[in-house]
Amino acid sequence: MTMVTKTFAIITDIHSNLSSLIHALSIIDRRDDVDQIICLGDCFALGPEPEKTLEMLKSIPNCIFIRGNHDRYLLEKLWEDELPSLEGMDPYDPVCQAIVQNEKWTADQLGQDGYNFCKAMKIAHREIIGDTLIEFTHAWYQRDDIPPTMNEALSWRNHVANGYPDIEKYIFIHGHVHTPRNESKENLTIYCQGATGLPFDEDPRGAVAFLTIEEDIKWEVVRYDYNKSETIDLLEELKPPFYTNLQNTVKFATIRNDL
Repeated sequence: MTMVTKTFAIITDIHSNLSSLIHALSIIDRRDDVDQIICLGDCFALGPEPEKTLEMLKSIPNCIFIRGNHDRYLLEKLWEDELPSLEGMDPYDPVCQAIVQNEKWTADQLGQDGYNFCKAMKIAHREIIGDTLIEFTHAWYQRDDIPPTMNEALSWRNHVANGYPDIEKYIFIHGHVHTPRNESKENLTIYCQGATGLPFDEDPRGAVAFLTIEEDIKWEVVRYDYNKSETIDLLEELKPPFYTNLQNTVKFATIRNDL
């Protein structure tokens, strides 16, 4: 019996850093074993080039797009709330207010085409390959702004196992946190590569991941240099809300809220 194998290429948390996205896609294109590209969301807000990022993402053949919390904010028009807040932030905090204004700026750049693109995204994607089940989400299928703890993920596995008695290995892959994660317990492994466009792990290189399911499971994260100056200069030229913070985050790969 022939062993079924499949290789996924994963991009996530691009935040309209087109320069990094182009480099990530070039790494994927150089491989001849990729069967499926998956994007785990947060594609547009908090970056300089939403429109061009949208066009680039639309050009990826058969890519599966998962909706992130920032993609959801664009659909909900967060900035129209009486006291807009996100991820538990104080709505009176200038940082929160600047991020909310960035969401509106991004939506204005994207227009109806971007709205439709975000609306068509999935909440989660599940694949079963042999005796392995893989779940892809932005953070968690029940919420998009906090990934699961290991105990939560184990409870999810127990629930899912009721419907899939032949599954022996579970893999849960998320984005959102912008920092790497590789955590295993029993027959469950949780992976996060970090971020393609806006890392928070003090390593300013972008990240693209490859998951290969065969007899053994292979998780590979490729960190790469890209033209960060181009992204930083574009932020300076366009001056979207929150741009100085974003310049520092691109440069130092850590959250810099020194407004």
